[in-house]
Amino acid sequence: MTTTIVISIAFIVYMALYFIYGKKIERDVVRASDAVDAPSKRLYDGIDYVPANKYVLFGHHFASIAGAGPIIGPAMAMCWGWLPGLLWVWLGNVFIGAVHDYLALMASIRYDGKSIQFVASDLFTKRSGTAFYWIVFFLLVLVVAAFSDVIASMFAKTPEIASASIYMTIIAIFLGQMIYKWKWNLALATVVGVVLMAAAIWLGTLTPLPAKHEVWLVVQFIYIIIAAAIPVNLLLQPRDYLNSFLLYFGIAIGFAAAVFTFRGFEAPMVSTFAPILIGGKPTPFWPAIPLIIACGSLSGFHSLVASGTSSKQIEKESDALFIGYGAMFTEGFLSTLIICAIGGFGFTALQNAAAAANQPLALTAGNWGDMYTKMTTAFKLVPANMVVQSYADMVAASFLSWIPTLLVKVICGLWISAFALTTLDTTNRIARYCLVEMLGPFKTNMGGAYAFLTNRWTASLIPAAIGVYLAWSKNFTIVWPAFGAANQLIASLALMTGAAYVAKRLKSKFAVMATIPALLLWVTVTAAILWFMVVIMPDSIAKNPAQGWTVQAIMAAMLVLNVVFVWDFIRLRKTE
Repeated sequence: MTTTIVISIAFIVYMALYFIYGKKIERDVVRASDAVDAPSKRLYDGIDYVPANKYVLFGHHFASIAGAGPIIGPAMAMCWGWLPGLLWVWLGNVFIGAVHDYLALMASIRYDGKSIQFVASDLFTKRSGTAFYWIVFFLLVLVVAAFSDVIASMFAKTPEIASASIYMTIIAIFLGQMIYKWKWNLALATVVGVVLMAAAIWLGTLTPLPAKHEVWLVVQFIYIIIAAAIPVNLLLQPRDYLNSFLLYFGIAIGFAAAVFTFRGFEAPMVSTFAPILIGGKPTPFWPAIPLIIACGSLSGFHSLVASGTSSKQIEKESDALFIGYGAMFTEGFLSTLIICAIGGFGFTALQNAAAAANQPLALTAGNWGDMYTKMTTAFKLVPANMVVQSYADMVAASFLSWIPTLLVKVICGLWISAFALTTLDTTNRIARYCLVEMLGPFKTNMGGAYAFLTNRWTASLIPAAIGVYLAWSKNFTIVWPAFGAANQLIASLALMTGAAYVAKRLKSKFAVMATIPALLLWVTVTAAILWFMVVIMPDSIAKNPAQGWTVQAIMAAMLVLNVVFVWDFIRLRKTE
Protein backbone atom coordinates (compact mmCIF):
# COMPACT_ATOMS: atom_id res chain seq x y z
CA MET A 1 0.00 0.00 0.00
CA THR A 2 1.23 3.51 -0.79
CA THR A 3 0.47 6.94 0.60
CA THR A 4 -0.94 7.85 -2.83
CA ILE A 5 -3.62 5.15 -2.76
CA VAL A 6 -4.69 5.69 0.87
CA ILE A 7 -5.02 9.48 0.70
CA SER A 8 -6.85 9.31 -2.64
CA ILE A 9 -9.40 6.79 -1.32
CA ALA A 10 -9.98 9.00 1.73
CA PHE A 11 -10.62 12.09 -0.42
CA ILE A 12 -13.14 10.30 -2.65
CA VAL A 13 -15.00 8.63 0.27
CA TYR A 14 -15.35 11.82 2.29
CA MET A 15 -16.52 13.94 -0.64
CA ALA A 16 -19.08 11.35 -1.80
CA LEU A 17 -20.55 10.64 1.65
CA TYR A 18 -20.90 14.34 2.49
CA PHE A 19 -23.20 14.89 -0.49
CA ILE A 20 -25.03 11.54 -0.22
CA TYR A 21 -25.34 10.54 3.44
CA GLY A 22 -24.96 14.01 4.95
CA LYS A 23 -27.51 15.66 2.69
CA LYS A 24 -30.00 12.85 3.38
CA ILE A 25 -29.73 13.44 7.14
CA GLU A 26 -30.18 17.18 6.62
CA ARG A 27 -33.21 16.73 4.35
CA ASP A 28 -35.02 13.67 5.73
CA VAL A 29 -34.01 13.45 9.40
CA VAL A 30 -33.58 16.90 10.96
CA ARG A 31 -35.38 18.76 8.15
CA ALA A 32 -33.26 21.89 8.44
CA SER A 33 -35.09 25.16 7.74
CA ASP A 34 -34.22 28.86 7.76
CA ALA A 35 -37.79 29.92 8.46
CA VAL A 36 -37.04 30.73 12.12
CA ASP A 37 -34.15 32.96 13.23
CA ALA A 38 -31.22 31.12 14.84
CA PRO A 39 -30.43 31.74 18.55
CA SER A 40 -27.51 33.99 17.58
CA LYS A 41 -30.02 36.54 16.27
CA ARG A 42 -32.93 36.03 18.67
CA LEU A 43 -30.73 35.99 21.80
CA TYR A 44 -27.90 38.28 20.70
CA ASP A 45 -25.87 39.53 23.71
CA GLY A 46 -22.55 40.63 22.17
CA ILE A 47 -20.52 38.17 24.29
CA ASP A 48 -21.58 34.58 23.54
CA TYR A 49 -24.56 34.93 21.16
CA VAL A 50 -23.02 36.59 18.09
CA PRO A 51 -24.01 35.74 14.46
CA ALA A 52 -21.04 34.68 12.34
CA ASN A 53 -20.42 34.24 8.63
CA LYS A 54 -20.50 30.48 7.98
CA TYR A 55 -16.90 30.41 6.74
CA VAL A 56 -15.70 32.28 9.83
CA LEU A 57 -17.71 29.94 12.05
CA PHE A 58 -16.41 26.87 10.20
CA GLY A 59 -12.91 28.09 11.02
CA HIS A 60 -13.77 28.50 14.71
CA HIS A 61 -15.61 25.18 14.91
CA PHE A 62 -12.98 23.20 12.99
CA ALA A 63 -10.08 24.71 14.91
CA SER A 64 -11.82 24.05 18.23
CA ILE A 65 -12.77 20.41 17.57
CA ALA A 66 -9.49 19.52 15.86
CA GLY A 67 -7.06 20.52 18.59
CA ALA A 68 -4.23 18.04 18.98
CA GLY A 69 -6.51 14.99 19.00
CA PRO A 70 -6.64 14.02 15.30
CA ILE A 71 -2.86 14.47 15.16
CA ILE A 72 -1.56 12.95 18.41
CA GLY A 73 -3.99 10.02 18.61
CA PRO A 74 -3.19 8.48 15.20
CA ALA A 75 0.52 8.95 15.90
CA MET A 76 0.24 6.91 19.12
CA ALA A 77 -2.01 4.31 17.44
CA MET A 78 0.72 3.51 14.89
CA CYS A 79 2.07 0.97 17.40
CA TRP A 80 -0.74 -1.35 16.15
CA GLY A 81 0.34 -0.81 12.55
CA TRP A 82 -1.23 1.60 10.06
CA LEU A 83 -4.42 -0.33 9.13
CA PRO A 84 -6.23 -0.68 12.51
CA GLY A 85 -6.08 3.03 13.27
CA LEU A 86 -7.04 3.93 9.71
CA LEU A 87 -10.15 1.73 9.83
CA TRP A 88 -11.14 3.18 13.21
CA VAL A 89 -10.84 6.69 11.74
CA TRP A 90 -12.81 5.99 8.57
CA LEU A 91 -15.62 3.85 10.02
CA GLY A 92 -15.93 6.06 13.09
CA ASN A 93 -16.20 9.18 10.91
CA VAL A 94 -18.97 7.81 8.72
CA PHE A 95 -21.18 5.95 11.19
CA ILE A 96 -20.62 7.87 14.43
CA GLY A 97 -18.51 11.04 14.34
CA ALA A 98 -20.18 13.13 11.65
CA VAL A 99 -23.71 12.04 12.63
CA HIS A 100 -22.95 12.77 16.30
CA ASP A 101 -21.59 16.26 15.57
CA TYR A 102 -24.43 17.31 13.29
CA LEU A 103 -27.23 16.06 15.56
CA ALA A 104 -25.65 17.75 18.60
CA LEU A 105 -25.41 21.05 16.73
CA MET A 106 -28.97 20.92 15.41
CA ALA A 107 -30.50 19.86 18.72
CA SER A 108 -28.71 22.73 20.48
CA ILE A 109 -29.85 25.27 17.88
CA ARG A 110 -33.46 24.21 18.49
CA TYR A 111 -32.93 24.45 22.25
CA ASP A 112 -31.85 28.13 22.02
CA GLY A 113 -28.13 27.29 22.01
CA LYS A 114 -28.32 25.26 25.23
CA SER A 115 -25.74 22.54 25.91
CA ILE A 116 -26.18 18.90 24.93
CA GLN A 117 -26.38 18.17 28.68
CA PHE A 118 -29.39 20.48 28.94
CA VAL A 119 -31.01 18.69 26.01
CA ALA A 120 -30.45 15.34 27.77
CA SER A 121 -32.02 16.73 30.96
CA ASP A 122 -35.13 17.67 29.02
CA LEU A 123 -35.41 14.45 27.02
CA PHE A 124 -34.58 11.97 29.79
CA THR A 125 -34.67 12.90 33.48
CA LYS A 126 -33.04 15.56 35.64
CA ARG A 127 -30.99 12.78 37.19
CA SER A 128 -29.50 11.71 33.86
CA GLY A 129 -28.93 15.37 32.96
CA THR A 130 -27.01 15.91 36.20
CA ALA A 131 -24.94 12.78 35.53
CA PHE A 132 -24.16 14.06 32.02
CA TYR A 133 -23.14 17.49 33.36
CA TRP A 134 -20.61 15.99 35.75
CA ILE A 135 -19.12 13.66 33.13
CA VAL A 136 -18.76 16.65 30.81
CA PHE A 137 -17.06 18.73 33.48
CA PHE A 138 -14.59 15.91 34.14
CA LEU A 139 -13.85 15.70 30.42
CA LEU A 140 -13.22 19.44 30.18
CA VAL A 141 -10.70 19.26 33.02
CA LEU A 142 -8.93 16.35 31.32
CA VAL A 143 -8.87 18.21 27.99
CA VAL A 144 -7.12 21.12 29.70
CA ALA A 145 -4.63 18.69 31.27
CA ALA A 146 -3.85 16.72 28.10
CA PHE A 147 -3.61 19.65 25.69
CA SER A 148 -1.68 21.84 28.13
CA ASP A 149 0.92 19.11 28.37
CA VAL A 150 1.09 18.73 24.58
CA ILE A 151 1.58 22.47 24.04
CA ALA A 152 4.11 22.91 26.86
CA SER A 153 6.18 20.00 25.51
CA MET A 154 6.04 21.39 21.99
CA PHE A 155 7.01 24.91 23.06
CA ALA A 156 9.89 23.63 25.19
CA LYS A 157 11.16 21.39 22.36
CA THR A 158 10.76 23.94 19.52
CA PRO A 159 10.77 27.54 20.87
CA GLU A 160 10.19 28.92 17.37
CA ILE A 161 6.67 27.48 17.54
CA ALA A 162 6.07 29.25 20.86
CA SER A 163 7.02 32.66 19.52
CA ALA A 164 5.01 32.19 16.31
CA SER A 165 1.96 31.19 18.39
CA ILE A 166 2.19 34.37 20.46
CA TYR A 167 2.51 36.56 17.36
CA MET A 168 -0.49 34.84 15.76
CA THR A 169 -2.61 35.50 18.85
CA ILE A 170 -1.84 39.22 18.62
CA ILE A 171 -2.69 39.23 14.92
CA ALA A 172 -6.00 37.45 15.65
CA ILE A 173 -7.07 40.28 17.97
CA PHE A 174 -6.20 42.73 15.21
CA LEU A 175 -8.25 40.67 12.71
CA GLY A 176 -11.22 40.76 15.08
CA GLN A 177 -11.02 44.55 15.16
CA MET A 178 -10.92 44.68 11.35
CA ILE A 179 -14.01 42.48 10.98
CA TYR A 180 -16.23 43.62 13.83
CA LYS A 181 -15.18 47.12 14.86
CA TRP A 182 -13.83 48.67 11.67
CA LYS A 183 -16.32 46.74 9.48
CA TRP A 184 -13.80 45.75 6.82
CA ASN A 185 -14.91 43.54 3.94
CA LEU A 186 -14.38 39.90 5.07
CA ALA A 187 -12.31 38.96 2.02
CA LEU A 188 -9.98 41.96 2.47
CA ALA A 189 -9.62 41.37 6.21
CA THR A 190 -8.88 37.70 5.53
CA VAL A 191 -6.15 38.48 3.02
CA VAL A 192 -4.51 40.95 5.42
CA GLY A 193 -4.80 38.44 8.28
CA VAL A 194 -3.29 35.58 6.28
CA VAL A 195 -0.38 37.77 5.12
CA LEU A 196 0.28 38.84 8.70
CA MET A 197 0.04 35.21 9.83
CA ALA A 198 2.72 34.24 7.30
CA ALA A 199 4.88 37.06 8.63
CA ALA A 200 4.31 35.78 12.18
CA ILE A 201 5.49 32.30 11.22
CA TRP A 202 8.59 33.71 9.55
CA LEU A 203 9.31 36.00 12.50
CA GLY A 204 8.83 33.05 14.85
CA THR A 205 11.69 31.17 13.15
CA LEU A 206 13.95 34.19 13.75
CA THR A 207 13.00 34.94 17.37
CA PRO A 208 12.60 31.69 19.35
CA LEU A 209 11.40 31.96 22.97
CA PRO A 210 13.10 29.19 24.97
CA ALA A 211 11.52 28.23 28.31
CA LYS A 212 10.89 25.13 30.40
CA HIS A 213 7.78 22.96 30.33
CA GLU A 214 6.55 24.35 33.66
CA VAL A 215 6.91 27.96 32.52
CA TRP A 216 4.73 27.35 29.49
CA LEU A 217 2.11 25.66 31.69
CA VAL A 218 1.88 28.82 33.82
CA VAL A 219 1.63 31.01 30.71
CA GLN A 220 -1.17 28.83 29.31
CA PHE A 221 -3.00 28.89 32.65
CA ILE A 222 -3.16 32.69 32.57
CA TYR A 223 -3.95 32.82 28.86
CA ILE A 224 -6.92 30.40 28.84
CA ILE A 225 -8.59 32.17 31.77
CA ILE A 226 -8.46 35.49 29.92
CA ALA A 227 -9.39 34.02 26.51
CA ALA A 228 -12.37 32.13 27.95
CA ALA A 229 -13.83 35.17 29.73
CA ILE A 230 -13.60 37.95 27.14
CA PRO A 231 -16.22 38.41 24.34
CA VAL A 232 -16.20 35.59 21.80
CA ASN A 233 -15.64 37.88 18.81
CA LEU A 234 -12.63 39.63 20.36
CA LEU A 235 -10.22 36.69 20.20
CA LEU A 236 -11.85 33.23 20.02
CA GLN A 237 -13.75 33.62 16.76
CA PRO A 238 -11.17 35.56 14.66
CA ARG A 239 -8.22 33.54 16.03
CA ASP A 240 -9.86 30.22 15.15
CA TYR A 241 -10.85 31.52 11.72
CA LEU A 242 -7.29 32.67 11.07
CA ASN A 243 -5.78 29.44 12.36
CA SER A 244 -8.00 27.40 10.08
CA PHE A 245 -6.13 28.81 7.06
CA LEU A 246 -2.90 27.50 8.53
CA LEU A 247 -4.41 24.04 8.68
CA TYR A 248 -5.92 24.29 5.20
CA PHE A 249 -2.47 25.22 3.89
CA GLY A 250 -0.84 22.38 5.82
CA ILE A 251 -3.41 19.84 4.63
CA ALA A 252 -2.99 21.00 1.03
CA ILE A 253 0.80 20.62 1.19
CA GLY A 254 0.55 17.28 2.96
CA PHE A 255 -2.06 16.00 0.49
CA ALA A 256 0.11 16.95 -2.49
CA ALA A 257 3.18 15.40 -0.87
CA ALA A 258 1.36 12.16 0.03
CA VAL A 259 -0.01 11.79 -3.51
CA PHE A 260 3.20 12.51 -5.39
CA THR A 261 5.81 10.78 -3.24
CA PHE A 262 4.35 7.41 -4.31
CA ARG A 263 5.90 6.11 -1.10
CA GLY A 264 5.16 2.61 0.14
CA PHE A 265 4.42 2.30 3.85
CA GLU A 266 7.46 1.52 6.01
CA ALA A 267 5.30 0.72 9.03
CA PRO A 268 3.68 -2.72 9.03
CA MET A 269 0.01 -2.97 8.10
CA VAL A 270 -0.73 -4.78 11.39
CA SER A 271 1.63 -5.44 14.29
CA THR A 272 0.73 -7.28 17.49
CA PHE A 273 -2.74 -7.12 19.07
CA ALA A 274 -1.39 -5.79 22.38
CA PRO A 275 1.84 -3.79 21.92
CA ILE A 276 3.43 -1.78 24.73
CA LEU A 277 1.72 1.62 24.90
CA ILE A 278 -0.38 2.99 27.77
CA GLY A 279 1.61 3.25 30.99
CA GLY A 280 4.31 0.98 29.55
CA LYS A 281 1.86 -1.97 29.57
CA PRO A 282 0.62 -4.29 26.80
CA THR A 283 -2.38 -2.44 25.34
CA PRO A 284 -5.02 -4.50 23.47
CA PHE A 285 -6.50 -2.85 20.39
CA TRP A 286 -9.98 -3.65 21.73
CA PRO A 287 -11.16 -2.10 23.92
CA ALA A 288 -8.26 0.39 24.25
CA ILE A 289 -8.42 2.03 20.80
CA PRO A 290 -10.94 4.77 21.83
CA LEU A 291 -8.55 5.79 24.62
CA ILE A 292 -5.89 6.59 22.02
CA ILE A 293 -7.63 7.93 18.91
CA ALA A 294 -9.84 10.33 20.81
CA CYS A 295 -10.55 12.64 17.86
CA GLY A 296 -10.34 12.31 14.11
CA SER A 297 -12.63 9.31 14.23
CA LEU A 298 -15.26 10.46 16.74
CA SER A 299 -15.24 12.73 19.74
CA GLY A 300 -17.67 13.66 22.48
CA PHE A 301 -15.87 16.96 22.85
CA HIS A 302 -17.27 17.94 19.45
CA SER A 303 -20.81 17.84 20.84
CA LEU A 304 -19.70 20.25 23.58
CA VAL A 305 -18.25 22.69 21.05
CA ALA A 306 -21.28 22.30 18.77
CA SER A 307 -23.73 22.96 21.61
CA GLY A 308 -21.44 25.28 23.55
CA THR A 309 -20.08 27.95 21.21
CA SER A 310 -21.03 27.09 17.60
CA SER A 311 -24.80 26.87 18.13
CA LYS A 312 -24.73 30.37 19.66
CA GLN A 313 -22.98 31.84 16.60
CA ILE A 314 -24.57 30.04 13.62
CA GLU A 315 -26.57 32.40 11.38
CA LYS A 316 -29.09 29.91 10.01
CA GLU A 317 -29.89 26.21 10.16
CA SER A 318 -28.83 25.56 6.57
CA ASP A 319 -25.23 26.37 7.59
CA ALA A 320 -25.18 23.53 10.13
CA LEU A 321 -24.35 20.65 7.76
CA PHE A 322 -21.33 22.47 6.36
CA ILE A 323 -20.10 23.37 9.84
CA GLY A 324 -20.99 20.30 11.91
CA TYR A 325 -20.84 17.44 9.40
CA GLY A 326 -18.21 18.95 7.11
CA ALA A 327 -15.76 19.83 9.87
CA MET A 328 -15.82 16.25 11.21
CA PHE A 329 -15.00 14.85 7.78
CA THR A 330 -12.19 17.37 7.37
CA GLU A 331 -10.77 16.27 10.72
CA GLY A 332 -10.91 12.63 9.63
CA PHE A 333 -9.01 13.53 6.47
CA LEU A 334 -6.35 15.22 8.62
CA SER A 335 -5.97 12.04 10.71
CA THR A 336 -5.61 10.02 7.51
CA LEU A 337 -2.85 12.36 6.38
CA ILE A 338 -0.99 11.86 9.69
CA ILE A 339 -1.22 8.07 9.33
CA CYS A 340 0.21 8.37 5.80
CA ALA A 341 3.10 10.55 6.99
CA ILE A 342 4.15 8.27 9.85
CA GLY A 343 3.35 5.08 7.94
CA GLY A 344 5.54 6.18 5.06
CA PHE A 345 8.30 8.04 6.90
CA GLY A 346 8.14 7.18 10.62
CA PHE A 347 10.62 4.32 10.38
CA THR A 348 13.15 6.60 8.70
CA ALA A 349 12.57 9.32 11.31
CA LEU A 350 13.42 6.87 14.08
CA GLN A 351 16.49 5.60 12.23
CA ASN A 352 17.81 9.15 11.82
CA ALA A 353 17.10 10.02 15.46
CA ALA A 354 18.93 6.86 16.61
CA ALA A 355 21.91 7.67 14.41
CA ALA A 356 22.06 11.24 15.76
CA ALA A 357 22.05 9.83 19.32
CA ASN A 358 24.79 7.29 18.46
CA GLN A 359 22.58 4.41 19.61
CA PRO A 360 21.94 1.15 17.76
CA LEU A 361 18.40 0.97 16.40
CA ALA A 362 16.57 -2.10 17.65
CA LEU A 363 13.39 -1.32 15.74
CA THR A 364 12.46 -3.61 12.84
CA ALA A 365 9.24 -4.33 10.99
CA GLY A 366 8.94 -7.55 12.99
CA ASN A 367 9.04 -5.95 16.44
CA TRP A 368 7.40 -2.63 15.53
CA GLY A 369 4.44 -3.00 17.87
CA ASP A 370 6.47 -3.54 21.06
CA MET A 371 9.31 -1.13 20.30
CA TYR A 372 7.55 1.85 18.68
CA THR A 373 6.57 3.58 21.93
CA LYS A 374 9.90 2.84 23.64
CA MET A 375 11.93 4.15 20.71
CA THR A 376 9.91 7.32 20.23
CA THR A 377 10.37 8.11 23.92
CA ALA A 378 14.09 7.26 23.96
CA PHE A 379 14.84 9.53 21.01
CA LYS A 380 12.48 12.33 22.14
CA LEU A 381 10.16 11.70 19.20
CA VAL A 382 7.08 11.80 21.40
CA PRO A 383 3.85 11.78 19.32
CA ALA A 384 3.85 15.52 18.55
CA ASN A 385 7.50 15.54 17.50
CA MET A 386 7.09 12.31 15.53
CA VAL A 387 4.31 13.93 13.52
CA VAL A 388 6.41 17.03 12.85
CA GLN A 389 9.44 15.02 11.71
CA SER A 390 7.52 12.54 9.54
CA TYR A 391 5.45 15.27 7.90
CA ALA A 392 8.60 17.28 7.12
CA ASP A 393 10.28 14.19 5.65
CA MET A 394 7.22 13.49 3.48
CA VAL A 395 7.23 17.03 2.08
CA ALA A 396 11.01 16.89 1.51
CA ALA A 397 10.62 13.65 -0.49
CA SER A 398 8.10 15.23 -2.88
CA PHE A 399 8.24 17.93 -5.55
CA LEU A 400 7.82 20.43 -2.66
CA SER A 401 11.35 19.78 -1.42
CA TRP A 402 12.25 23.40 -2.21
CA ILE A 403 10.33 24.53 0.90
CA PRO A 404 12.84 24.93 3.80
CA THR A 405 12.59 22.01 6.24
CA LEU A 406 12.60 24.26 9.32
CA LEU A 407 9.66 26.23 7.90
CA VAL A 408 7.74 23.00 7.26
CA LYS A 409 8.42 21.83 10.82
CA VAL A 410 7.23 25.13 12.26
CA ILE A 411 4.04 25.02 10.15
CA CYS A 412 3.33 21.44 11.22
CA GLY A 413 4.16 22.24 14.84
CA LEU A 414 1.78 25.19 14.68
CA TRP A 415 -0.98 22.77 13.64
CA ILE A 416 -0.60 21.11 17.00
CA SER A 417 0.09 24.14 19.17
CA ALA A 418 -2.31 26.58 17.51
CA PHE A 419 -5.21 24.14 17.40
CA ALA A 420 -4.52 22.80 20.86
CA LEU A 421 -4.60 26.42 22.08
CA THR A 422 -7.93 27.03 20.34
CA THR A 423 -9.28 23.88 21.96
CA LEU A 424 -7.94 24.94 25.34
CA ASP A 425 -9.68 28.30 25.56
CA THR A 426 -12.83 26.93 23.91
CA THR A 427 -12.76 24.20 26.55
CA ASN A 428 -12.45 26.72 29.35
CA ARG A 429 -15.32 28.76 27.92
CA ILE A 430 -17.51 25.65 27.70
CA ALA A 431 -16.48 24.69 31.25
CA ARG A 432 -17.66 28.13 32.33
CA TYR A 433 -21.04 27.52 30.69
CA CYS A 434 -21.19 24.06 32.23
CA LEU A 435 -20.41 25.29 35.74
CA VAL A 436 -23.04 28.03 35.54
CA GLU A 437 -25.72 25.60 34.30
CA MET A 438 -24.79 23.04 36.99
CA LEU A 439 -25.11 25.62 39.77
CA GLY A 440 -28.36 27.07 38.41
CA PRO A 441 -30.73 24.94 40.55
CA PHE A 442 -28.89 26.04 43.73
CA LYS A 443 -28.98 29.77 43.03
CA THR A 444 -31.48 30.71 45.75
CA ASN A 445 -29.73 28.66 48.44
CA MET A 446 -26.16 29.78 47.69
CA GLY A 447 -26.63 33.52 48.05
CA GLY A 448 -23.48 35.49 47.30
CA ALA A 449 -21.46 32.33 46.67
CA TYR A 450 -23.48 31.72 43.51
CA ALA A 451 -22.60 35.12 42.06
CA PHE A 452 -18.92 34.57 42.89
CA LEU A 453 -18.64 31.04 41.46
CA THR A 454 -20.60 31.83 38.30
CA ASN A 455 -18.70 35.03 37.59
CA ARG A 456 -17.14 34.48 34.19
CA TRP A 457 -13.60 35.00 35.56
CA THR A 458 -14.01 32.65 38.52
CA ALA A 459 -15.80 30.01 36.44
CA SER A 460 -12.93 30.15 33.92
CA LEU A 461 -10.27 29.83 36.61
CA ILE A 462 -11.59 26.66 38.29
CA PRO A 463 -11.23 24.12 35.41
CA ALA A 464 -7.99 25.78 34.28
CA ALA A 465 -6.44 25.30 37.72
CA ILE A 466 -7.41 21.63 38.04
CA GLY A 467 -6.33 20.80 34.49
CA VAL A 468 -2.92 22.46 34.73
CA TYR A 469 -2.37 20.75 38.09
CA LEU A 470 -2.81 17.36 36.38
CA ALA A 471 -0.58 18.40 33.46
CA TRP A 472 2.20 19.40 35.87
CA SER A 473 2.96 15.70 36.50
CA LYS A 474 4.16 15.26 32.86
CA ASN A 475 2.53 11.81 32.94
CA PHE A 476 1.26 12.08 29.37
CA THR A 477 0.66 8.37 28.75
CA ILE A 478 -1.82 8.40 31.66
CA VAL A 479 -3.47 11.78 31.13
CA TRP A 480 -4.07 11.26 27.39
CA PRO A 481 -5.95 7.94 27.68
CA ALA A 482 -7.95 9.31 30.62
CA PHE A 483 -8.99 12.20 28.37
CA GLY A 484 -9.74 9.72 25.58
CA ALA A 485 -11.95 7.63 27.86
CA ALA A 486 -13.99 10.63 29.00
CA ASN A 487 -14.17 11.95 25.45
CA GLN A 488 -15.46 8.78 23.82
CA LEU A 489 -17.82 8.07 26.71
CA ILE A 490 -19.46 11.45 26.13
CA ALA A 491 -19.61 10.69 22.40
CA SER A 492 -21.77 7.64 23.12
CA LEU A 493 -23.99 9.58 25.55
CA ALA A 494 -24.33 12.57 23.20
CA LEU A 495 -25.22 10.25 20.34
CA MET A 496 -27.89 8.63 22.54
CA THR A 497 -29.20 12.12 23.24
CA GLY A 498 -29.24 12.85 19.52
CA ALA A 499 -31.13 9.61 18.89
CA ALA A 500 -33.66 10.52 21.59
CA TYR A 501 -34.09 13.97 20.06
CA VAL A 502 -34.71 12.50 16.60
CA ALA A 503 -37.21 9.95 17.98
CA LYS A 504 -39.01 12.03 20.61
CA ARG A 505 -39.05 15.52 19.13
CA LEU A 506 -38.81 14.89 15.38
CA LYS A 507 -40.79 11.61 15.47
CA SER A 508 -38.38 10.13 12.93
CA LYS A 509 -37.85 6.44 12.18
CA PHE A 510 -34.16 7.17 11.55
CA ALA A 511 -33.28 7.29 15.28
CA VAL A 512 -31.86 3.77 14.96
CA MET A 513 -28.96 5.09 12.89
CA ALA A 514 -27.71 6.84 16.02
CA THR A 515 -28.90 4.39 18.67
CA ILE A 516 -27.04 1.27 17.48
CA PRO A 517 -23.62 2.95 16.98
CA ALA A 518 -24.05 4.75 20.30
CA LEU A 519 -24.65 1.52 22.23
CA LEU A 520 -21.79 -0.32 20.51
CA LEU A 521 -19.47 2.56 21.32
CA TRP A 522 -20.73 2.65 24.90
CA VAL A 523 -19.87 -1.04 25.42
CA THR A 524 -16.36 -0.50 24.01
CA VAL A 525 -15.60 2.62 26.03
CA THR A 526 -17.00 1.23 29.27
CA ALA A 527 -14.83 -1.87 28.87
CA ALA A 528 -11.84 0.37 28.12
CA ILE A 529 -12.38 2.41 31.29
CA LEU A 530 -12.57 -0.73 33.43
CA TRP A 531 -9.38 -2.08 31.83
CA PHE A 532 -7.63 1.27 32.32
CA MET A 533 -8.59 1.51 36.01
CA VAL A 534 -7.63 -2.08 36.84
CA VAL A 535 -4.51 -2.59 34.69
CA ILE A 536 -2.93 0.84 34.20
CA MET A 537 -3.80 3.05 37.15
CA PRO A 538 -2.25 1.05 40.05
CA ASP A 539 1.31 1.71 38.80
CA SER A 540 0.49 5.35 38.11
CA ILE A 541 -0.87 5.78 41.64
CA ALA A 542 2.26 4.20 43.10
CA LYS A 543 4.54 6.56 41.17
CA ASN A 544 2.55 9.75 41.71
CA PRO A 545 -0.21 9.28 44.32
CA ALA A 546 -1.72 12.78 44.14
CA GLN A 547 -2.26 12.94 40.38
CA GLY A 548 -2.86 9.19 40.13
CA TRP A 549 -5.68 9.13 42.66
CA THR A 550 -7.18 12.26 41.10
CA VAL A 551 -7.40 10.57 37.70
CA GLN A 552 -8.65 7.31 39.25
CA ALA A 553 -11.39 9.16 41.15
CA ILE A 554 -12.49 10.93 37.97
CA MET A 555 -12.64 7.62 36.08
CA ALA A 556 -14.64 5.95 38.86
CA ALA A 557 -17.11 8.82 39.08
CA MET A 558 -17.61 8.81 35.31
CA LEU A 559 -18.22 5.06 35.36
CA VAL A 560 -21.00 5.37 37.94
CA LEU A 561 -22.62 8.39 36.29
CA ASN A 562 -22.35 6.65 32.94
CA VAL A 563 -24.40 3.67 34.14
CA VAL A 564 -27.07 6.02 35.55
CA PHE A 565 -27.40 7.82 32.21
CA VAL A 566 -27.59 4.66 30.11
CA TRP A 567 -30.21 3.13 32.43
CA ASP A 568 -32.43 6.19 31.94
CA PHE A 569 -31.85 6.03 28.17
CA ILE A 570 -32.96 2.38 28.01
CA ARG A 571 -36.05 3.15 30.10
CA LEU A 572 -36.94 6.02 27.76
CA ARG A 573 -36.60 3.84 24.66
CA LYS A 574 -38.87 1.17 26.21
CA THR A 575 -41.63 3.69 26.81
CA GLU A 576 -41.67 4.99 23.23
